Amino acid sequence: MKRWHAEYAWLGDRFVPDVVIESEDSVFTSVTPEVTASPPGALRLPGLTLPGLANAHSHAFHRAMRGRTQADRGSFWTWREHMYAVASRLTPESYLRLARATYAEMALAGITCVGEFHYLHHGPDGEPYAEPNVMADALFEAAAQAGIRITLLDTLYLAGGVGRELEGPQLRFGDGTAEAWAERVDAIVPPAHARLGCAIHSVRAVPPTAMGPVVSWSQRNGAPLHVHLSEQRAENEACLANYRRTPTRLLDQAGVLGPRTTVVHATHLTNGNIRDLGGARVFVCMCPTTERDLADGIGPARALAKRGATLTLGTDSHAMIDMFEEARAVELDERLRSEERGHWTAAELLGAATAAGHASLGWPDAGVIAAGAQADLVTLDRSSVRLAGGGRHTATESVIFAATASDVRYVVSGGVEVVMDGRHLLVTDVAGELSQAIAEVLGD
Repeated sequence: MKRWHAEYAWLGDRFVPDVVIESEDSVFTSVTPEVTASPPGALRLPGLTLPGLANAHSHAFHRAMRGRTQADRGSFWTWREHMYAVASRLTPESYLRLARATYAEMALAGITCVGEFHYLHHGPDGEPYAEPNVMADALFEAAAQAGIRITLLDTLYLAGGVGRELEGPQLRFGDGTAEAWAERVDAIVPPAHARLGCAIHSVRAVPPTAMGPVVSWSQRNGAPLHVHLSEQRAENEACLANYRRTPTRLLDQAGVLGPRTTVVHATHLTNGNIRDLGGARVFVCMCPTTERDLADGIGPARALAKRGATLTLGTDSHAMIDMFEEARAVELDERLRSEERGHWTAAELLGAATAAGHASLGWPDAGVIAAGAQADLVTLDRSSVRLAGGGRHTATESVIFAATASDVRYVVSGGVEVVMDGRHLLVTDVAGELSQAIAEVLGD
């Protein structure tokens, strides 16, 4: 059994003082607020303690691109060529090293669970490896070594665009048919720190006739199903030109939308799309730091939530890894668009980064500090220059609108200490490993 005494702990709607938290194995067994004296054997946690953060949308290999495409003008489509170049160079061994360092950076930022949208399946020429899921195994191992949980969202990717064959680096992504994809995924046995979900890359990469096996797999396994949706106007235009319906309507008619489904980005939607997504009770994952980095646009997050969708957050391309920035950007971007303030409360945004994100990844027992939940804790330094001076009764607002990943001092994932005093206990030189892994992949 482990015991902590938090100066302040967020218990779902506010920070409560002097909370004693106990766990056994990987789950919390009791949470007792307002205990002024530390019990025997309790580790004192000075500062603001949160549940573990959930990064609901990640492409680990994109981390190699941070800062390397900013001199280029252009669009998402020109950026995508840089991404393909990175994808073409990865091996199972180099992917393990890059993902391990990337996930360790996440742990330092307070992320205890990641949803990895995984489509880098095969060798550079599209030929399967001798072990067909060796790249998935690399991601499982990377998360284990970094001390976080992972939901592997194994992704169906069949086309290079609407009506186009896969080519070049895209060949690594494809299984040929949805049935072959399902057969490969059925052979994956996730380890204890992992869960297995599925994904449809997008309406650009999967024709509607091939979506059924993914939906069936999700239903049969009770697993989360994720999909990129309407990230770019060009995607909408191609879908309308070829299928005479929007991507949202196409997914709806293919049976993709439902309460286990997470749509990622959902940037360019009609009012009818918003109504359909909300009515299906989907999760919607916004990734604001990536969406602004790629000049995608601002998604209608508040309108979707009003219709019944549940907000989650992801760091996607890892232009930065900071869930506090992702959370506040949802509100601040809406302010820029509407010229009004106050669309989301800080508690709603913190819920998106914790309980909602975990639920969308198939961990409904995580993201809260409560008996029976996964024993994940993140403690922020209340005396940092960003949080200093914040009042107790506005602590949630201070966390969302002022904190950064640099304020994380202590992290527990599944009852195991991963970060202490801002240092990763399992990966001792995260920056060094990132530098080395990226240099290996890019050849510099």
